[in-house]
Amino acid sequence: MPLENDLKKRIADGDFIIGVSAPITSTKARLEEILGADDYGYLSIDSQHSPWSEAELVEISGIAAELNTPVHFRIKHTRYSYQVGNFLDLGPACIEVPQVETEETAQEAIDYFYYAQFGKRSWGGAARWGVEGRGERLEYAEWWNNHGVLWLQIESIQAVTNSRKFAKPGVDCLSWGPADLSFSREANPNHPLQTDDDCVAYVVKQLSDTDTTLVIRSYDPALRSKYQDMGVTVLLERPKV
Repeated sequence: MPLENDLKKRIADGDFIIGVSAPITSTKARLEEILGADDYGYLSIDSQHSPWSEAELVEISGIAAELNTPVHFRIKHTRYSYQVGNFLDLGPACIEVPQVETEETAQEAIDYFYYAQFGKRSWGGAARWGVEGRGERLEYAEWWNNHGVLWLQIESIQAVTNSRKFAKPGVDCLSWGPADLSFSREANPNHPLQTDDDCVAYVVKQLSDTDTTLVIRSYDPALRSKYQDMGVTVLLERPKV
């Protein structure tokens, strides 16, 4: 079936988008229940702090595709950025690399996220998002490069202050890591950015003239208006049901 939920374009257009998290073991019935509770734009699956298997990722990505919902997948560790293409071969439409601290990590993620001639992702994978009906190599490579969503998670004061450097062509989003960022702020008590909101405002300003947007893990629907007023257009929340 054709995939109509063009998450990358919606992000680029500045649409206000809410995502929802779910366990990788969720059944189709459970996903229908979760996704039916609100107008969600994507489904988030986490491996950084949760157990997972490749077979489970293939299965839930396939179910989400049937429901016309792109899967966001946070990988296990920063140093696995060279494996981004391998994770994508299992079905996600979006990859998040946690704890990004350097431009080198950002560039490595870009390189293995996109196909040539923009990147150097290897070709292959029957479970890839949107590959059905686009099996010809150059056709799918072009489609993917225009539809796949890459985001990098910034989780320290240093990453926040360097956020503009991570907003490279091909990086759709920088995402928020509030807990680890709190550790970092506590370790830097004299830094000018004293609160989470200070950091959010700083990053939004840094990204204002780029093609990269900020994602906030707010988890609380009551905070939607607050973050939208701050210039944040993509949120991630927990299930309502």
